[in-house]
Amino acid sequence: MTPRLPEGVRVGHWTSREAWTGCTACLLPEGSTASCEVRGGAAGTLGSDILQPSSAGPGANAILLTGGSAFGLAAADGVVRWLAERGVGFQTPVALVPLVGAAVVYDLGLGDAGTRPDAESGYAACEAATGDVERGSVGAGTGCTVGKLLGPEHWTKGGFGLASTDLPGGGVVAAVAVVNAVGEVLDADGSVLAGIWRDGAYLPSSAALESGSELRRPWREATTLVGVFTDVALTKLEAWMCARAANAGVARAVSPVWTPFDGDTVFCASTGRVEGDALTVSLAAADVVAESIRDGVRRATGAPGCPAASER
Repeated sequence: MTPRLPEGVRVGHWTSREAWTGCTACLLPEGSTASCEVRGGAAGTLGSDILQPSSAGPGANAILLTGGSAFGLAAADGVVRWLAERGVGFQTPVALVPLVGAAVVYDLGLGDAGTRPDAESGYAACEAATGDVERGSVGAGTGCTVGKLLGPEHWTKGGFGLASTDLPGGGVVAAVAVVNAVGEVLDADGSVLAGIWRDGAYLPSSAALESGSELRRPWREATTLVGVFTDVALTKLEAWMCARAANAGVARAVSPVWTPFDGDTVFCASTGRVEGDALTVSLAAADVVAESIRDGVRRATGAPGCPAASER
C-alpha cells in the first residue's frame, strides 16, 4: 500500500544535487498540536523549547528538516516568511507569529560544504509542499550517509523515507525520516540494509569495534530526524509522549543509536481531526518510524563516491 500523510499535512523539498544538500518543509493545518523529543548527543535544533509540553501554546505551524548543519537553520526564516504571507501563526497581542520547529543533519562532507540551505531554500520547500511525498535522495535526505565509523570510503548513501499505517478505529499514523546515522540501518530481521561497506559486504558497527579497526570519531556529523504525523487528536503532552515512544522505532532500525555524535530528534504532530487513543498512536508510531528509516535507504540514489544500498 502506498504510504500517505494525514489529510491537511503537506511536505515539500528543496534539493541541490550539485551541492548534495537540501531541506524539507512539513506544513501543518490550522489547529494542529506538535511536540518533540531530542535524544541524540549532538543535536542542532530551532524552536524545540516551544514544542515541549512545559511550554505554552500548541507547538508549531510547520516542521523544518534540513541539511547544512547549523548553517541550514537559516532555511527556517524562509518557512516563517511563507507562513506569515498566508496569515498562519500564533496570535499574540500585536502580531501573528509563525512558529517553526527545525532540526538539522550534517551533510557538509558529501558535496559542496559552502552551499547550504538558506531562507530562499526554505521558502521554496514550502512552495513545493503537497500530500504526495517524493522519497529518496531529495530534500533533507539529499546529502545523507550512513555507516560512518570507518570513514567516508566505507559510507553508504542515506536518504528521505516515508511510511504510514491506517488505524483500526480510524485515522492514520505516518512518519517521515531523514537518515544520516553514524550507525547502520537494519531490516526487520536484524540484517544490515545499509551501513559500513568493507570487502564486498556490510560490516556491523559492533563488528568494526570488536575487530580492533581504527574508528573515526564523527563529531556532530550524523543524525536521524523523524516527523510523526497523525490525524488522531492529541494534547501537547500526548504528542510528546508519542514522540518519545516513536524513538523505539529509531532504535529498531538504526544501530548504534542516540550516540554522542548523532543529533537524533523526533517530532510528533496531530491535526486533531479524528478521535482516538494516544496509546494506539504510540504503538503504531514506533512501527512506521522504523519502516520510514528503512524506506529512506532503500530509495536513496548514489552520490559521487558514495553508492546507495541499491547499487551495492
